[in-house]
Amino acid sequence: MGAQTQKPAPLPGFVALIFDTDILIWVSRQDRAATEFVTSENDRAASIVTLMELLAGVKSKAELMTTRQFFVDFEIRLIPVDEQISYAAANMVEDLCLSDGLSVTDALIGATARETGETLATANFRHFRKIPNLSVKAFRPSR
Repeated sequence: MGAQTQKPAPLPGFVALIFDTDILIWVSRQDRAATEFVTSENDRAASIVTLMELLAGVKSKAELMTTRQFFVDFEIRLIPVDEQISYAAANMVEDLCLSDGLSVTDALIGATARETGETLATANFRHFRKIPNLSVKAFRPSR
């Protein structure tokens, strides 16, 4: 599929939420709390790494198309990984990989939120708790 049309960046002083992969998985499983949490936000965003994680989990072309359409339907703005985010993530891995098990994907998602000045929403708070200067909003699914 082609590139997704980007929504304008949030207004100065307005902090958008960047949704971690886990929350979008809960939405795809039709978790009521996750769906309400995501749809209650006016500006929805995710790292391009989140899209890649979801696409890596599909098992068919139909699931791939459904996953891509999910971002369109929920109007989720995708944030690319740029040089600044890449270097910040590399520093996070260097600092936290051995001591806390920070994964490359979590470092990239955390760096995306921190470097854009946005808040990361996640149900996996423990994955991100040691990243300095990262604003995190915890989420609990309905289950």
